[in-house]
Amino acid sequence: MGKTIRFGVSLDSDLLEKFDALCEERCYQTRSEAIRDLIRNTLVQKEWEDTASELAGTLSLVYDHHQSDLAQKLTEIQHDHHDLILSTLHVHLDHYNCLEVLILRGPGQEIQKLAQRLISTKGVKHGKLGLTTTGQGLA
Repeated sequence: MGKTIRFGVSLDSDLLEKFDALCEERCYQTRSEAIRDLIRNTLVQKEWEDTASELAGTLSLVYDHHQSDLAQKLTEIQHDHHDLILSTLHVHLDHYNCLEVLILRGPGQEIQKLAQRLISTKGVKHGKLGLTTTGQGLA
């Protein structure tokens, strides 16, 4: 980690007022902490653009396990991509609906392809991919 550098930022007073309200709402102790998070979030989003870089993420799927062969199809797809899946969590939401959460790590493009394949499987009611960084190179 590098040394801390102080720098000044000029803002319109209305914008600063809104930023301070956001800092308070999100429980930031200082403006600096909020600005650091904004910078990190922007750097992580930029990292997602490089689809060859290694990313991490979560994929959440909601589906009716009574749907004919759906659970088997999802399991087969996951086995075909076991190298990208670090862990899975399966929760029975009610008698019909299941929530499955996959923890993923690998090349961004491969993670996105796998997520789209699982989400678009007939019978999946909802799917959401949340990408993040592996933390490498992020201070």
